[in-house]
Amino acid sequence: MERRQVLKSAGILATGGVTSLAGCSSSGNGDSGGGEPNTTDTEETTGGSGEETTEGSGGSNTVMMVTEGSEYYFDPIGLFIESGETVTFEIQSGSHSATAYKEGTSSASVNRIPEGAETFNSEILSEQGATYEHTFETTGTYDYFCIPHKTLGMVGRIVVGEPGGPAEGSMPPDGDVPESQTIVDQGSVSYSSFSG
Repeated sequence: MERRQVLKSAGILATGGVTSLAGCSSSGNGDSGGGEPNTTDTEETTGGSGEETTEGSGGSNTVMMVTEGSEYYFDPIGLFIESGETVTFEIQSGSHSATAYKEGTSSASVNRIPEGAETFNSEILSEQGATYEHTFETTGTYDYFCIPHKTLGMVGRIVVGEPGGPAEGSMPPDGDVPESQTIVDQGSVSYSSFSG
């Protein structure tokens, strides 16, 4: 948890007052595709100073959404959790979303989450420190993307319990993610170690 706080503080110092300029200027936020509302999702804007509450392993299930120069990414890009755990997606810099590859959800045209799993879509979050949470109940592999940066390769993967589902054996259509077994073996795969 200390490492995350240090990284968060460094991100705040590095981005200063220009975070609103660092993201995408797209005015659209995608549509929710008319899917069922997900009662386990919540969005909380903390402005970088609020306390996060996550289930599972006490906040270690946080995925940062980052704009760094011309790079847009999730960090970690690969995360392993157990069924019933909650993942918090947090804006470090820029404007991003965490959106499941589920046909009909925003701009997703393929299904890359387990059959029967609830979809998730944070819509676009812009304020530094803003968070979105989703609890993953169904075992399998989930691929997801950022609405404004999908075509630039901003994709991620979460493995819940064990690999499985339509995402196995291939990469998302918009970028590369770590193999599911690598994510299971390592627990998480940072963006820098994957792209480095």
